[in-house]
Amino acid sequence: MTRILFVCHGNICRSPMAEYLMKHLVQEAGCAEQVEIASAATSTEEIGNPVYPPARRELAKHGISCSGHEARRMIRADYDRYDLLIGMDSENRYNMTRICGGDPMEKIHLLMDYTARPGDVADPWYTGDFAQTWRDVLEGCRGLLLSLNEK
Repeated sequence: MTRILFVCHGNICRSPMAEYLMKHLVQEAGCAEQVEIASAATSTEEIGNPVYPPARRELAKHGISCSGHEARRMIRADYDRYDLLIGMDSENRYNMTRICGGDPMEKIHLLMDYTARPGDVADPWYTGDFAQTWRDVLEGCRGLLLSLNEK
């Protein structure tokens, strides 16, 4: 079993988009029983809130539900629980490393590191472009799934 935690600032846009899309992709690939997927925030601002409505609508456009999601904050114990902790941008990675007290097992990565164009997933909170964020998350999740299949 591979356990993956997607992480962004508030756990209401990018990381839940990645969580629910990746759940959808592993289901399609027939390997859902081999992967556990969740998401979390590095901040406390949105704790308990559902997926932000424009992000929820973007997922729904692609037939993916995120009902029941409640934002939660990442905790130090997540480092031991998950095999991969995937941040959406470099600030997330910095905060994840701080929360975990380091990354001695090299579990912390960026989603776009699994693509041909490493960097940050576009943040729709600032850009308002949820379609671009969807494209980044889709590309990253597909790349991540390929890397899991190679193991």
